Amino acid sequence: MPVIDAARDAVDTYLKLSPHPVEPNSPLFRGTRGGALNPRIVQKVMEKSRLQLGLPATATPHAMRHSFATHLLTAGGDLRAIQELLGHASLSTTQAYTAVDTAHLMDVYNRTHPKA
Repeated sequence: MPVIDAARDAVDTYLKLSPHPVEPNSPLFRGTRGGALNPRIVQKVMEKSRLQLGLPATATPHAMRHSFATHLLTAGGDLRAIQELLGHASLSTTQAYTAVDTAHLMDVYNRTHPKA
């Protein structure tokens, strides 16, 4: 599962470089003062990068989040783990969010669900 390993490695590297302590149930991404990273900051950086690279207006943080979840699921990622990473309360929200075709979703379900 190279995509999942790469995501795990990227988060591990980020945590090692972060000057802020890692605490349970605290935000992963922090602002300069250690509080939760303001979503507007991410939107501004993405907008600036998108304009510099000539990317379409559809290249947004939300689209990146969607792509991240879809790639993890396609690479065989556990649906419950992806649900937790995205912070979704409901598994059905994660299923709809990733917009993976039903056949692939059923394959993942059949391979991973304990009662499948």
